[in-house]
Amino acid sequence: MLVIIVAAACAGQESAASPALSPSPDRLVPSATPVVTPAESVSVFAWNARLGRGVNLSALEAPQEGEWGITLQEEYFDKVAEAGFDSIRLPVRFSAHADPEPPYTISPAFLARVDWAVQQALKRNLAIVLDMHHYLEMMDVPAQHKERFLALWGQIAEHYRDYPPEVMFELLNEPNTALSASVWNEIVAEALAVIRRTNPERPVIVGPVNWNAFDALPDLQLPPDDPYLIVTFHYYLPFPFTHQGAEWIEGSDAWLGTRWEGTPEEQKTIQEHFAQVAAWARAQGRPVYLGEFGAYQKADRASRQRWTSFVARQAEANGFSWSYWEFCGSFGIYDPIRHAWRTELLQALLPPARP
Repeated sequence: MLVIIVAAACAGQESAASPALSPSPDRLVPSATPVVTPAESVSVFAWNARLGRGVNLSALEAPQEGEWGITLQEEYFDKVAEAGFDSIRLPVRFSAHADPEPPYTISPAFLARVDWAVQQALKRNLAIVLDMHHYLEMMDVPAQHKERFLALWGQIAEHYRDYPPEVMFELLNEPNTALSASVWNEIVAEALAVIRRTNPERPVIVGPVNWNAFDALPDLQLPPDDPYLIVTFHYYLPFPFTHQGAEWIEGSDAWLGTRWEGTPEEQKTIQEHFAQVAAWARAQGRPVYLGEFGAYQKADRASRQRWTSFVARQAEANGFSWSYWEFCGSFGIYDPIRHAWRTELLQALLPPARP
């Protein structure tokens, strides 16, 4: 997410390459007799297509689960799958649950909680993105935290090395502040080298600096010899519309009442931004994942529905997979109190099938 939400109230196509799964006490691993195409024969574009249409399931990116009003429930995974989504993006604050000194061990109890979420997704044929979220210290003083960042990815990669490719890694949510493009590019190369020691063909998602801004993509440099990378960006424009009244943004109350009518001019801006991303991706030979987009709950419902629908359709028109921000918080499409979808947003994302 572009910023920290201080308080929150809280079917797609089956991959032809998905191996049969069987649970074990500590992880899910491919069965001994897979009956499908080996994963290594599937291109990263196919794995990006497997992400399809998704939703962010926020909870584990809080300093402690539940601290921001959301605790993961098994029901949420059911709802996501039953609605017809293809995937889940799981923002995880690994940095808050690991030792501050070498070897920077991740809490086994917390890792088990992440395992539980991964298994809930896989049991429902949902691909899942493990996103390292809110490593704020890494943004502020990357030189002091790079070793720890790499050690965390070394542990995560080792732990999930036998999981199917539907479990994808995202290196870092929204690099910003002291993570300049040059610094981030160096760290990306080092982190990928760590992951590839144990996961040589795992799909890994990488975004640019400036909070994964679409216009920062030209500054992102990826190892040319790694064919298993998916590029991500986030989209919250126009910002005065999507973040009007957001309590954590000074002055945002002045934006209250900002509407998005879907005029030709408004549509053209989004179309041009997405066309820039698509052109860059074609030149680089990389698939694209729109990892976050959404409008805060204080925007009017009709505008939120129009904007959400237009962004999702433009992503699809450009061949991007996408994941809406988010399930049941202050941008959410689901009301956890009423146990009901916010229908206008759900239908904006997943339009009912036409007769």
